[in-house]
Order: sequence, then structure tokens, then C-alpha cells
Amino acid sequence: MLKAGVLGAGHLGKIHLKLLHQSSKYELVGFFDADAEAAAKIEAELGYKSFPSMDALIAACDMVDVVTPTIHHFECAEKVIKAGKHLFIEKPITHTVAEANIIRDLAKTKGVRGQVGHVERFNPAFMAVNHMIDNPMFIEAHRLAEFNPRGTDVSVVLDLMIHDIDAILSVVNSKVKHINASGVSVISETPDIANARIEFENGCVANLTASRISLKKMRKARFFQRDAYISVDFLEKKCEVVKMKDAPEQPDDFAMILTNAEGVKKQIYFDNPEVESNNAILDELEAFADAINNNTTPIVSLTQGTEALRVAMQIIENFKKI
Repeated sequence: MLKAGVLGAGHLGKIHLKLLHQSSKYELVGFFDADAEAAAKIEAELGYKSFPSMDALIAACDMVDVVTPTIHHFECAEKVIKAGKHLFIEKPITHTVAEANIIRDLAKTKGVRGQVGHVERFNPAFMAVNHMIDNPMFIEAHRLAEFNPRGTDVSVVLDLMIHDIDAILSVVNSKVKHINASGVSVISETPDIANARIEFENGCVANLTASRISLKKMRKARFFQRDAYISVDFLEKKCEVVKMKDAPEQPDDFAMILTNAEGVKKQIYFDNPEVESNNAILDELEAFADAINNNTTPIVSLTQGTEALRVAMQIIENFKKI
């Protein structure tokens, strides 16, 4: 079992502590939080060992899980990697692209594994269909949330939209060509609602909308490709696949047949892939343990986390041009 520790014991940090403690692939050694009073309370109430310093925790671990505010990601990640320990780090990977590049390159130099916590990759609805997404040419994503002061220290792009950015980059096998975006600050000092149009070199276009001032929650993405339409509801954990194939010469009475302008007949097939219930955070942590033990590339590598941040920052830069 890998000895694991958590840096940062806030809301999400406590969830990670609980899951690492439950996991059969890790031995939770404890945590460090800069708020000594809060750390003492967690230790007393939950029984997890509180370490007196970040360095002390890192020294006791094989893998360190960084769940601090984003502004502290670089400092923590750099210490973890320089100590030769494997790194799991929450999204976004760091506060700036320059910091992410340093972390990515340092991990390669030190020969340690790193994974970024883009948890939607482990959403069961996305996992049920991502192997069916093949050369999508148009993608539409909506990620809406009710207002919550937690997380408003960063733009809605880094808070919410980056989930969809990462998911889209994972299925579009092409480089970003051009980005148009707009964002509006309604309550916060940073944008609360944003829209981005990402054009890829292969012709694919992705249209993303994110809001943290909505009256209802929504986390949906739709992928359009040749002869297929795939929808994913990340919130409800549901998915749907609609495929079109050449119609048989003698379709049955219940077949849905469409005829295009050229007279070609297509039959529509509906598929609802089985979505297996899971704990996405536990799955991403345990997938990282497998990558460490098997010496393989993590599902969401530091390189991929860096690229998601790079695109997010390009979107934010677009706001300044308006």
C-alpha cells in the first residue's frame, strides 16, 4: 500500500482524507493544514493525524494529495516533487501556466508520477461513452451552478468551465487554433458567467458556457460527429447515443428512417449505454495508485492539466480584449 498524505484540509480536503482512509490502495498517514486550530479540531473529531509542518508530512509519504487553494498549488507541488514523492493535485494544476510548466518538467526530471484532479473524467456517464466519441466536429457544453462564495477568488473559467475544457481536450485529437470568449462579473470581482468558442485545427468547434449565478444547476455536454450524436449529463449521470446508419432495403415497421436531399436513406438507432454507479473522487485517486504501481501514465497527466489551464487562461485573456 502507498503511504498517502493530504495537504489542505478544507471542504474538499476532508473528503479526500475520508476516501484515502477507506481505500485499499493507500495507507493514510495524515494531513497538514496551515490553520493549526482547524487542524487540531479535525484530528480530534475525525481521528486523522495532523502533522506539524508540510515538510514533515511529505517526508512520511509515498504520495501527497494537494487540496489547498490554487494560489498555493505551486509551492506545495514543488516541495512534493523535489522530495521525490508522487503528486496528486486538484484542478487547476497551478495559478499560472508558467508554474504548471515548471511542475510538469520537474516531475519528469525527478521521475515521479503526477495526476491532476479533473474529476469529470471519472464521471460514470462520461466514462460510459468517451470511447464512442470519435472525431467530433461540434461540441456544446453548459455548466451552470447556483452562487456560492467559495471559489469566487478565481474566474468562473477556472472554477467551473475548466472541467469541460479538460474533457473536450481529451476527446478532440487536434490543437487549438483560435478562441473567442466573453465574460461578465455580476457579483464577484472576477467573471461569474462566461462563454467561449474554441476552434481546433481539424475544423472542430466547441462552444462552452459556464455560470455560477444561475437559478438551477446544469452540467451537460453534447458531441456531434459523422453519423452520431452523443449527450452526457454529468449532473444526473446519464448519457444517450443516437447513431445513423444506412437504412436496410427492407426496414421493419418500427424503424425510424430519414431521407436526405440526395435521396440517401438513413436509419436512426438509439442507445442508452449502461452507467455504472461510482465515487468519482475515489476512482481518480485509486487510478493514480495504479499508475504509480504499474509505472504507467496517469489518466489525467500533468501535461494534460497544463494544457487545460493554458486554454482556460487564453479564454480569460480574451475577456480583456472586449
